[in-house]
Amino acid sequence: MNTVKHLNDSSSQPSPKKRFRFWTNPSLAAVFLASLVATYLDLYFVGKHLYRFPMRPMPTIFSINIAFLLVVLPVLVFVFLRVMDHVNKWGKVGLIVFISLLMPIFERLSEVMGWFEHAENWEHIYSFFGYLLFLTFIYSYYCWMAKRKG
Repeated sequence: MNTVKHLNDSSSQPSPKKRFRFWTNPSLAAVFLASLVATYLDLYFVGKHLYRFPMRPMPTIFSINIAFLLVVLPVLVFVFLRVMDHVNKWGKVGLIVFISLLMPIFERLSEVMGWFEHAENWEHIYSFFGYLLFLTFIYSYYCWMAKRKG
């Protein structure tokens, strides 16, 4: 393999290596990871019959709500990350706890509307702790990517 080296007596600057921009943008990488993790979690929980999605696009192909995972969730995670950039440390903790507390309420509302069904033994406190861990993980990954980039 031949390597081209910069001449020592050359007046031009060597060109820096450029990485693929998608992976260096912390927001996009975190949104992609959130969608991927949420998809696998939904597949796992639907496979274990802990919940199901009665109303979903392409029900013969997907057992999960793919529209939520590919459209709604990425937008919400992107907004979440933008808001997290503008609050202090206690605001970040409070926001994650607040969103985690809202999710069981939204789940109950989606059950009433017929978009979502839980198993008989499901407790909504599971959703609180699940979203608490999920949002903390996604924000930690976002911070790690931002530190790595800068």
